[in-house]
Amino acid sequence: MTIQQWLFSFKGRIGRRDFWIWIALWALSMVALFSLAGSGLVDLQLAAFALVSLLWPTTCVVVKRLHDRGKSGYWALLLILAWMLLAGRWDVLGGVWTWAVGRFIPTLILVMLLVDLGAFLGTPGENKFGKTTLDVKFR
Repeated sequence: MTIQQWLFSFKGRIGRRDFWIWIALWALSMVALFSLAGSGLVDLQLAAFALVSLLWPTTCVVVKRLHDRGKSGYWALLLILAWMLLAGRWDVLGGVWTWAVGRFIPTLILVMLLVDLGAFLGTPGENKFGKTTLDVKFR
């Protein structure tokens, strides 16, 4: 699999190694960008634009990893649900519900998806999403 297929196509399957490579690159770039934005060296809008620009490649990598696990790419919509729950204002619920809906449920979704995609092996052999897991050719 080429880097273009890895980052810009929903077709195929990738293994844990290529998934973790992308997650590490994404996390490091986000930490660097928002640290620079926090110190005033980079405009906050530029960091937010970079975050939005990396949504497509991140979605492609997550969907291909879900395909390797034998799951539909629609499971990636759970990430959007977690993001929306984290961004919401749940003060109106009051009490423990504010914490449960605003923090616990999205954290649970994120951790479960990260463990499922990052720790467990994909389905061996062929599944309905492709033949076998393809390694990304970085060179």
